[in-house]
Amino acid sequence: MMITNIYVITVIAVIGGSLFGFDLSSMSAILSTKQYRCYFNEGPNGPPFNDESHCSGPGSNLQGGITASMSGGSFIGALISGFVTDIFGRKSAIQLGAIVWIIGSTLCCAAQNIPMLIVGRFVNGLCVGICSAQVPVYVGELAPPHLRGLVMGAQQWAITWGVLIMFYISYGSSFLTGPLAFRLPWGLQMIPAIFLFIGLLFTPESPRWLAKKDRWEECCHIISSIHANNNLDENFIQMEIQQLKDACELERDRTDNSYIDLFRPHMLWRTHIVVFVQIWCQLTGINAILYYITYIFGMTGLSGSSNLVASSISSVINVIMTIPALLFMDRVGRRPLLIGGSISLFIWWTLCAGLMGGYGVAAPPGGLDNIPEESWLITGAPAKVVIACSYLIVASFAPTWGPIEWVYPSELFPLRLRGKAAALSTASNWAFNFALSYFIPPAFVNITWKTYIIFAVFAFAMTLHVFFVFPETSGRTLEEVEDAFKGVTLAWNMGAEKFKDEEITLEYEPKQDESEKAVHVEDTIRST
Repeated sequence: MMITNIYVITVIAVIGGSLFGFDLSSMSAILSTKQYRCYFNEGPNGPPFNDESHCSGPGSNLQGGITASMSGGSFIGALISGFVTDIFGRKSAIQLGAIVWIIGSTLCCAAQNIPMLIVGRFVNGLCVGICSAQVPVYVGELAPPHLRGLVMGAQQWAITWGVLIMFYISYGSSFLTGPLAFRLPWGLQMIPAIFLFIGLLFTPESPRWLAKKDRWEECCHIISSIHANNNLDENFIQMEIQQLKDACELERDRTDNSYIDLFRPHMLWRTHIVVFVQIWCQLTGINAILYYITYIFGMTGLSGSSNLVASSISSVINVIMTIPALLFMDRVGRRPLLIGGSISLFIWWTLCAGLMGGYGVAAPPGGLDNIPEESWLITGAPAKVVIACSYLIVASFAPTWGPIEWVYPSELFPLRLRGKAAALSTASNWAFNFALSYFIPPAFVNITWKTYIIFAVFAFAMTLHVFFVFPETSGRTLEEVEDAFKGVTLAWNMGAEKFKDEEITLEYEPKQDESEKAVHVEDTIRST
């Protein structure tokens, strides 16, 4: 039995995205707890990690390395996924990621020391890299154009749900004693991967990957099943299949399908776009909030359960505010959301920096509550505004850069390079995720509130970059987006005149009694 409802397929596939959220939240909610800091203590007395009077936990550099190890694995996993998906298919690549996640979660759950924990998180990262690169490609190649933004953006919504669910599991586990407080959530996070692997057994392979492999019978069956209730004779289905055949025919004799070819002159421009959409996404500073929000709120005077509860609100906001993007992304377009999101992020980061620098003071030596990263203290009304701005940073990111970072890279490349382009783009995401995860704890210790200024500057720079360079892609088939890069260089005009005036011509000739209906379908395609 094969599932053909695109919404059900998407729900199953984006469980792969939730794994990133699970891993992210299982660290952010745990790293400030006494159980974690005592077991993995690098304080004055060091091992055997049981001196509760000096539970400072791992040092700032080591904690940055522990957190960043997942991102390092994700970088490798994303690059590997480009080869795996081209050889074995989109679905098989995601299933491989699910198996790897189960292995990594087992290692984390059983971690006896910091090196074992780092290895487990690195293995988890391999899965996150594979799934984050290929899930958007998979659902995007299955979806009709008017739903592509919705189903591909669902990846981000799944991430937010993973963050929310695991945060509250970790919060509940924080009331347990001893290592069970962190072993339980790290063990439970393997459950979604089991559902992902089993669920994908009942979903179809990407029709565009099947077309690339000349498996046309399966390809046509899947397209007609998902888009037209198995009616292969529908004019729109025939036109879509013919368009796909034309694209495959043009690429049949092409040998430029390696990572190197992404950097050749005719591809370099769009490669830099999809790489930077992921780089800028990290430089929004969102993971400074999601990974280390307990440090940030600790600097506003919150501690213990009150800190964790306040931190969890950011996860709720992340889930809720992603919904508008899923509903309206294909109507509003990619560019307005990206530009609006970066402008608002610039405002909130700047306000945080001004308040922390103007009203805050240095914390006592060793940091607040014996946590070196909580190196600054702000109280009263300014502290409440910093908390509110932290929430607004999440609320600005969630409906804009969050979902679009997964949609955009899979839209700009031809079929032969799409898997590798998505892999390279996602790898750049994880490279900068690694750098920021490692950088932020020492930054909080050494430059304190000035860390906020860095993200404000990045938000301003990305606004300019998007305005001048990033094209609009919503409402077009993946094959039509390819044409938008031919001869037009201005981002705000890229492809606009072409698709306004040019008729879509296909080799498919409708039967005489269907000609009127075919003209209507062609008019509909042109209008989108």
